[in-house]
Order: sequence, then C-alpha cells, then structure tokens
Amino acid sequence: MAATIGSGTLIYAKDLARLAAFYRQLLSMAEVHATAELVVLRSPAGCLPNGDLIVHQIPAHIAETIVVASPPELREDTAIKPFFAVASFAEAQARASSLGGALFGPQYQGPGFLLTNAYDPEGNIVQLREPIDGARLAP
Repeated sequence: MAATIGSGTLIYAKDLARLAAFYRQLLSMAEVHATAELVVLRSPAGCLPNGDLIVHQIPAHIAETIVVASPPELREDTAIKPFFAVASFAEAQARASSLGGALFGPQYQGPGFLLTNAYDPEGNIVQLREPIDGARLAP
C-alpha cells in the first residue's frame, strides 16, 4: 500500500504521554502511530481540519533542564503559533482544563469562525477556531 503524505504540525514535548493525551482529547484526534519518541495523531478519517499532529519527545538531556510549573509558564516568545479547529470553545475549555491546559484571552471573529488562544500543559500556546455563521468543520 502506498503511503499518504499531507500537512500537519510537530510539537516537542517534555512529557510525551501527557502532551499527546492532551491534544488527542482536546482535538478529538486518533492515535495512528506511536513509538518511545513520538506519537502521531490524526483528525477523524485522516482529513482536515487539523491534519496530522506529531508530538515528539525532547531528548532526555535537554528535557531534564526544562521545568514545567503548574500552571505552566506560557511560552509567548515563539515565532510560530499553530491553529486548530474545534467544534465548541465551551467543550474545548472543559477538556483543556481537565488535562492541565486552558483557553484564555479575548475572542476575535474571522471569516466563518471565532478564534481564541489556548495553552497546553507545557505552556505552548495555540490558537483554536470555532465555526460560526453556517461554517462547518471538514468531514
């Protein structure tokens, strides 16, 4: 069988299992591959809106130098911010807070969606988008 390639996002993790579980549950993704070094998550049926998300273990000698507080210190000084579609901010907030993250800040309106920020248990910031005005998530 031929491999299928597509787009996605890779996030490095101090705690691979915890971060993979956070995104799997927050984004309703399926785990399609896992090793000791990484977990590959995929949107339902392998389609958009979120493509593949790879959560990759930071090498041990680097991970041991990273301290993750509770709640985590937000990593705001990065040059990139991935965004992900969710069906509902209320549902995403409930899931995120039970897994060590949260939605925060104001909401803004884009064409067919609302957007807001969220952080994961390690302080990585992502943007979440909720459909409005008849927009819908990809099947």
